[in-house]
Amino acid sequence: MNVLAICGSLRAQSLNAAVLRAAVQTAPPHWHVTVEPALSRLPYFNADVEQAALPPEVADFRAHAAAADGLIIAGPEYVHGMSGVLKNALEWLVGGGELTLKPVALITVSPAMTGGSRAQAWTRETLQVMGAHVLEDGLRVPGAVPKIVDGRLTDAATSARLGKLLDQLDAAMAAPMISE
Repeated sequence: MNVLAICGSLRAQSLNAAVLRAAVQTAPPHWHVTVEPALSRLPYFNADVEQAALPPEVADFRAHAAAADGLIIAGPEYVHGMSGVLKNALEWLVGGGELTLKPVALITVSPAMTGGSRAQAWTRETLQVMGAHVLEDGLRVPGAVPKIVDGRLTDAATSARLGKLLDQLDAAMAAPMISE
């Protein structure tokens, strides 16, 4: 199974990146996980550019998404929504249809007690409009600062919930997806 892991935060000490790393490290052995190196490499979405010629970094990103059997997306909440860098990345995937019927596991990690619930809802809605199969149970990690030490997820309960989400993604990737 090919899985694309995307972090919607650019911060060096990102809480979301820490949980995404934990997901990659605990992924089932039959997964091949490609971690998107940095969404900051993608230019701002422009439909004129998309129609003329895709920039190489966008073509590469689309190829990774197309090759994936499923995705894990971890992103923070900014101003009650998803980060701009994640929104921009998803906009580059709209026209190519790379996410149609693909299972997606959402993770939001936040120092706030909401756990990024509004960002997760907005990201879920965007992905569903794009035709992705977003897993019903995402992972929200509220009050995350003490759960991540030196860039590593150390909270056992969160790790267990993360494992269940990965199991759900594995099952969704194994199940045939039928268009409605």
